[in-house]
Order: sequence, then C-alpha cells, then structure tokens
Amino acid sequence: MNKTEEEWKKILTPEQYEVMRQKGTEAPFSGKLIEADKDGVYKCSACGNPLFSADTKFDSGTGWPSFDKALPGAVSEITDNSAGMSRTEVVCSKCGSHLGHVFTDGPTETGLRYCLNSVCLI
Repeated sequence: MNKTEEEWKKILTPEQYEVMRQKGTEAPFSGKLIEADKDGVYKCSACGNPLFSADTKFDSGTGWPSFDKALPGAVSEITDNSAGMSRTEVVCSKCGSHLGHVFTDGPTETGLRYCLNSVCLI
C-alpha cells in the first residue's frame, strides 16, 4: 500500500500510529484483545488484511495477544536489532505496518509465539 505518513495519521488513531508506523509498543496487559477468545480471524487494523486465525491464539502470560501461527502470506518477518537485542519483527505483508515480534519459545508444536499489540488487530 502506498500511503504517505500524513495519510496514515488521518486513518489511524494516535496510539495505532505510534505502534504501527513508528514501531512502538503498547504497555503490557493494557490491550483490549489479551483475553479475547471469540472465533474468527484477526485482521490488520490499518488495512484489514487477515493475519491470524482465532484458533491459533493462546495465553502466553506476557501481557500481549499471542498466536502460534500466521495465516499463509499474511505477515513478513524482518530482523530487528534495535533496543540492544536481536529479535524478529512482524509486519503486515499488505501495508507494512509493525504488529509486534515473533519468538521461538512458544508452547505449541510450532514453537512460535507471535507477540502482538492489540491496537494492531481487529
């Protein structure tokens, strides 16, 4: 998606813009989707791209919504060496918005924990 940062500022809330376009992080245990358990699909709040099936969501105890598998082609992973550590950033494959990070310490058979910000998901 080719949008200017000014266009994103008009579309997103200030909190969404901070997290999704400036790679911020919402405070742990503050997001509205931590305990969400409805069936369906979680989508990117910036562009509506389907990202994760609700049946892949689990309680990681970390304070952010966690999933063990993304929908095929839904996200891209980028090496992130910021904050004095090496992590893998997760972005929406359609609009490039920052969603969170993926770690290899998940408790399911995938071994993955996609740790995401609630403001990034609908």
